[in-house]
Amino acid sequence: MSVVLTVAPTGPIATKADNPTLPTQPHEIAEAVHDAYRAGAAVAHLHFRDAGDRPTADLEIALLTMDLIRDRCPILIQLSTGVGLDVPFSEREALVELRPRMATLNPCSMSFGTGEFRNPPKDVARLAARMRELGVKPELEIYDTGHLEACLRMRDAGLLDDEPMQFSIVLGVRGGMAASPDNLLTLVRRLPPDCIWQVIAIGSSNLPLTAMGVALGGNVRAGLEDALYLRKGELSSGNQPLVERAVRVARALDRPIASVEETEAILRLPKPLSTNAYSSP
Repeated sequence: MSVVLTVAPTGPIATKADNPTLPTQPHEIAEAVHDAYRAGAAVAHLHFRDAGDRPTADLEIALLTMDLIRDRCPILIQLSTGVGLDVPFSEREALVELRPRMATLNPCSMSFGTGEFRNPPKDVARLAARMRELGVKPELEIYDTGHLEACLRMRDAGLLDDEPMQFSIVLGVRGGMAASPDNLLTLVRRLPPDCIWQVIAIGSSNLPLTAMGVALGGNVRAGLEDALYLRKGELSSGNQPLVERAVRVARALDRPIASVEETEAILRLPKPLSTNAYSSP
């Protein structure tokens, strides 16, 4: 079974002080995504930063970045609606109006490090409904067992399609589940049948839990959002080495890397309604 490989080049937390190669501006992100695509990534999970490198949901910055990526390669774009802890939900949800092929949907509020990640139930339901209208595939980010139950309730309420549901199991965020093999197995065992999933382990647990996820049949995410270091004491010299490492892990376990076209079929992505256009929310 082929592995869908997603690159997460930026994220909302790290800065260039943490790793100087972190891409934050549109042209930097586009170049990093292009390099990751050439290394095997079929999906780009995108966060955006303003001119001061702060997390932003600015639609013009997002659209510029998406256009720069599309000019360089045919990678599938997945926008994060998590954006950053200080960005209002109303701004975060507006990103789906850009009609990416996919976008994240975070089902629950939670403590997140020293902050709070706010996802009020009524707002999440509204965003889920809007994504269905626009044909944007939700990538369901679950940080704890209760988050999975919240997703299943949305499915049962008709807000999510079961064809197939797409999950990211996020481990290692302070406020969520610890990055341990036991916690990964607990959630994998509880996932609905025929769903698509990947494990996202933060920091030093990224490599072993990625390998475990691949062995269990999951997909792969790699990039500086999740791990700043290639190995202990050695900062990664960009996103590409992390993507190349993930490719080696998958191939060592006899799982080929899915192309963009194969990924569209595996994820059963809706056909895009439009490109490079959006209506004001």
